[in-house]
Amino acid sequence: MDMGQKGEETRGRLLDATRDLIESGGYFGAGLNQVIATSGAPRGSLYFHFPGGKDQLVAESVRRAGREIGQVVQDLAETAPDTVTLVTAVLGLLGDRLEASGWRKGCPVATVALEMAAISDPLQEVCSEVYGSWEGSLRDRLVADGHPEAADVAVTVLALIEGALLLARAHRSREPLDRVSRQITALL
Repeated sequence: MDMGQKGEETRGRLLDATRDLIESGGYFGAGLNQVIATSGAPRGSLYFHFPGGKDQLVAESVRRAGREIGQVVQDLAETAPDTVTLVTAVLGLLGDRLEASGWRKGCPVATVALEMAAISDPLQEVCSEVYGSWEGSLRDRLVADGHPEAADVAVTVLALIEGALLLARAHRSREPLDRVSRQITALL
């Protein structure tokens, strides 16, 4: 294994550890010592890969998580015959993930957005970028389905999904996801 590959693996472990910690404990629950302990990476590698410190680490972790979920949505979009089927499948996957995590892992962006968007411009921008990307994917699919108000409906559907994840986490129940899934089906 060459040094470049090893470095990328270490960087990936640091980003994955950060994602897990911020999803379950928020920005403030993801201390650098916890990231190092969770990732198993040497302390020096954290500062080597993320010279901008914690905010750079969190921003890149959120961006990476956003791309991963975006890719899952794209993959589902390739097989789903319509937007309703796509959104129902996404809600099902996110519900499975949330339940499997013991109700700790809802949206990898929401906690950072709620805690940091008002006080950190770089983190606000990353959260906005990720949400914008997801909204764009939904809008594109709605346009392809011939929906007349694709942009408005895309932001509405995204807000419903995010709200359902928050409520499911708070109630430790899939019921909010199931209810929102039924309402999205009726809306579309």
